[in-house]
Amino acid sequence: MAIFSVYVVNKAGGLIYQLDSYAPRAEAEKTFSYPLDLLLKLHDERVLVAFGQRDGIRVGHAVLAINGMDVNGRYTADGKEVLEYLGNPANYPVSIRFGRPRLTSNEKLMLASMFHSLFAIGSQLSPEQGSSGIEMLETDTFKLHCYQTLTEMPIRCELFDQNLKLALEVAEKAGTFGPGS
Repeated sequence: MAIFSVYVVNKAGGLIYQLDSYAPRAEAEKTFSYPLDLLLKLHDERVLVAFGQRDGIRVGHAVLAINGMDVNGRYTADGKEVLEYLGNPANYPVSIRFGRPRLTSNEKLMLASMFHSLFAIGSQLSPEQGSSGIEMLETDTFKLHCYQTLTEMPIRCELFDQNLKLALEVAEKAGTFGPGS
């Protein structure tokens, strides 16, 4: 059981605290010769695999590094455009590392806001008066638990961070949320 992230959202739907507490999922690295047998596309300022999954590389994975140098969005660490670099046969053979793209701060805000909207709709549509709304969403790959808080202001406290991380470690070791949570 792993706890991937913690989001604290206030009553108005604003994200007041967010913590990623997971190690990145398995990444795939492979050395390619020209021409590249994957179709890469630019999407939301990231270079993503659009077609040609194989060897642990999946559609939707982002290019994370080229020849050991990190990729930031559409650019390599030294400022070259990834698609332009990979389009040049002189740069081959090339080693590319792929993995799930990390969420941007803006995407985290949007997710928190969308979940709050679903929570509010669930509370209003419930036939029970005073329903607490969504308690858990379950898919085949994760469970999303929802706990209510009275906190309204952003949380900026080192002691809070330390205690939350300690609580997450204890919960993971104890398996508090059950298998697959």
